[in-house]
Amino acid sequence: MNKVINVNELPEFDIAQHLKTDADVAEYLRQVLEEGDSSELAAALGHIARARGMTEIAKATGIKREALYKALRPNSHPRLDTVQRVCKALGVKLTAITVN
Repeated sequence: MNKVINVNELPEFDIAQHLKTDADVAEYLRQVLEEGDSSELAAALGHIARARGMTEIAKATGIKREALYKALRPNSHPRLDTVQRVCKALGVKLTAITVN
């Protein structure tokens, strides 16, 4: 007998709960950057910041927590200096490489 599952009763997936190590964070960012969607980068940084503690990241960046949530939400386009400050607070560095 097949059990019917109501989709509305399933828990919502939250990537932040799965970003436990620096390696997890690096791989997640690598995949997001490879896809090349700038709004996804902002959202990914927001997920990582939530995983690490948004209040702590806000303190480290000098950006108010509410402004950080706004800048790092899906489909946002934060300024480069905001991205750089968040990356520094998260302990990650975005780098460029040549492609063939």
